[in-house]
Amino acid sequence: MNHQFSRMQFVQSPIIPVVGELINAHPGTISLGQGVVYYNPPTEAFEAISNFANSDNHKYKAVVGIQPLQEVIAAKLQAENRILITDKNCIVVTAGSNMGFMNAVLAMTSPGDEIILQTPYYFNHEMAIMMANCQPILVETDEHYQLRPEAIKQAITEKTRAVVTISPNNPTGAVYSEKALREVNEICRQHEIYQINDEAYEYFTYNNIKHFSPGSINNSENHTISLFSLSKAYGFASWRIGYMVIPEHLRFPIQKVQDTILICPPVISQYAAIGALKAGLNYCKPKIKEIAEVREIMLEELSQLDSFCTVPSADGAFYVLLKIDTNLPAMTLVEKLIQEFKVAVIPGTTFGITEGCYLRVAYGALQKETATEGIQRLVKGLKQLV
Repeated sequence: MNHQFSRMQFVQSPIIPVVGELINAHPGTISLGQGVVYYNPPTEAFEAISNFANSDNHKYKAVVGIQPLQEVIAAKLQAENRILITDKNCIVVTAGSNMGFMNAVLAMTSPGDEIILQTPYYFNHEMAIMMANCQPILVETDEHYQLRPEAIKQAITEKTRAVVTISPNNPTGAVYSEKALREVNEICRQHEIYQINDEAYEYFTYNNIKHFSPGSINNSENHTISLFSLSKAYGFASWRIGYMVIPEHLRFPIQKVQDTILICPPVISQYAAIGALKAGLNYCKPKIKEIAEVREIMLEELSQLDSFCTVPSADGAFYVLLKIDTNLPAMTLVEKLIQEFKVAVIPGTTFGITEGCYLRVAYGALQKETATEGIQRLVKGLKQLV
C-alpha cells in the first residue's frame, strides 16, 4: 500500500530511541541523554498497591481517575500550587503528562489551527501538534532562554488556540519568572486562548528559585491548563501517571479523547500514585538535593570549556543546554561522543534549534559517582572534538 501521504511522515522521529540504539552498539556508554531520575518510587507507593489487590479493581474505572486519587491530587494542588478545584475547573488523571498534552490539543483544536511553542521546544509537544494536523508557531526565547511575552503576543493570529509554556523547562533548565508567566496568562485571557503550562519538573529548582503555577492566578480557570507528572519527582516513569487541571468546559471533550485512547489510566498505578503523593515532598527533597549536588559538579566541570562552550545558568529541571562553538552538526558530535568517548547526550536539533550546535545534557538519571564519570567523559570528548 502507498503510505506516501500519511500525516506521520511529517512528524519527527523521537530522538531518545535513536540515541538508545547508538548506546546499545557501544557497551559501557554512560547516558546523559534521557530525562529520568536515578531513584525509585517511595515505599508508600508499593504499600498502597495492596488496596488495589484487595478490591474489585480489575474492571474499567472512571475515565478521569479514581476518586481517592482525585482527592489526594486536589489537596496537593491547593497546598503546594495554590490551585483550588472549584466548579470552574477539574482534574483529569492521565497516563503521564504527555497524554495530558495530547488530550488538550485534540480537545481544543481543529485541523489547521495554531499552537505557539517557545524555542527550544520539548519535542513531544511539537510532535503532538503535528499529529493533530495543527501548526506549531515557534517563538524564540531570549538569550537566557526566558519568555518574551511581547513576541508571543505578536505571534497570535485568528487561528491561535493556545500558548505552551514549560517551567522548569525541558530542554533548557530555565525557570520562568512569576511575572513573565502572569503576563503570558493575561495575554491568553485577552485573546480568549489557552495557556498550557507543563509543570512536570515543579520540584526541581535550585539557587532558591521558586516555581510558580499560572493556574493559581485569580480568575484564570477558564483559560489555563496545567500539566503535572509523577514520572520525575517520584521516580514513576514507567508507571505512567500524570494529571491535568483543565477548565470545566473542556471536561467532556477531553473525556472523549481519553476514553478513546486509554479508557482509564492504569488503576494499579493510580493506587501507587496515592501512596507516592501521601509520601510527598519529604520523600522527594533529599533525592533532589543529591541531584543538585550533581548539578554543581557538572557546572564546575563544564567551566573548563568556556573558551568554546556557553553554559546557561539552568536553575531548574535536570538539564543544561550547551551551545558549542563548532562547525560540526550536533548529531555528528553526538555520534562521535558515543563512539569515541562512550558518553551520550541529545542533539539540540530535536528541540527545534536550526542554527548552531547545541547539546542537551541530562544529569538526573545517575548517582553521583557515575554521573561525575559521564560528565568528565563529556568534557574530555568536547575538548578533543571541538
